[in-house]
Amino acid sequence: MHRTFNRFIDQLWNARTDEDFVSAMTAASCALELPCFAYLTLPHGAHTKPRLISTYPKRWTAHYLEHNYKEIDPVILRALRRPEPFHWGIDFAPTGRTASVHRFFEEAASHGICVGYTVPVHEGHRLVATLTFACDQRNCFASRVSSYSGVLQLIAFYFHAHVHRNLVSERSFCGVTLSKREIECLEWASLGKSAWEIGAILGLSRNTVASYLESAKRKLKVRTVMQAALRLAAAKSDEQR
Repeated sequence: MHRTFNRFIDQLWNARTDEDFVSAMTAASCALELPCFAYLTLPHGAHTKPRLISTYPKRWTAHYLEHNYKEIDPVILRALRRPEPFHWGIDFAPTGRTASVHRFFEEAASHGICVGYTVPVHEGHRLVATLTFACDQRNCFASRVSSYSGVLQLIAFYFHAHVHRNLVSERSFCGVTLSKREIECLEWASLGKSAWEIGAILGLSRNTVASYLESAKRKLKVRTVMQAALRLAAAKSDEQR
C-alpha cells in the first residue's frame, strides 16, 4: 500500500495533461483492485465548465454531460450536503429509494456502473469536486473500499490539488475571469513581493509579471496592484462562506 501511494504521488508531480492524470489514477485504482474511477469538478460561475477525468465507459460519460445529469445525480446531491465519503448503488441509494433515483442508478448500471464509493472534495462550505471509484458488480467491492477508505480520501485530495494546479487555467471572481498566472501574481503581490521577486519565484521575466498584474488590474477595474489583490482575497473569502 505504501509503495502504491508513493508511486501515485510521483506520477501526480509529473502529470501535465488529462491523459497523464488518467494514467496516474488508473495505476493506483488497479493496484487497489478498483476497476474504474471518475473525477468531476463542479462549475462555479457562468465562466466555468465541469471537468471530467474518468475511465468510465465513454457512452455513459458523454450521455451524462450532454444531459447535464450533475443537476439530478443523487450522488452529487448527497455530496453537496455532506463532506463525508459514502457508498452508493441501486441497492443503497444515498438519498433514498425514490423512483427517479432508482431510474438514474438503473441507467448507470446499464452502462456498467453498478456500485460506487464517492469522496466529496469541499473548499470551505462549497463542493468543488468529487472522486468516485465504481464497479459493475457488488461482490467484494464494499469490503475492499472499507479496507482502503483512508487511503482513498488522501488520493482524492491529492488528485484534486494537482489537477487544479496544472489544468485549471482560469477562474471567475465577481463576474471577472482571471487567468491562473494573473491569480498567482496577485497572490504573491499581496504578500509584498515585487514584480522582479514574483518573476524569480514563478520563473517569469519581470516584464511578463508586470503584464499579468496590469491585465488583472484592468479586468478588476482598479488602479493599483494592491487594490486588485485585496479584491481577489475578498472574493475568495466570500466563496468559502
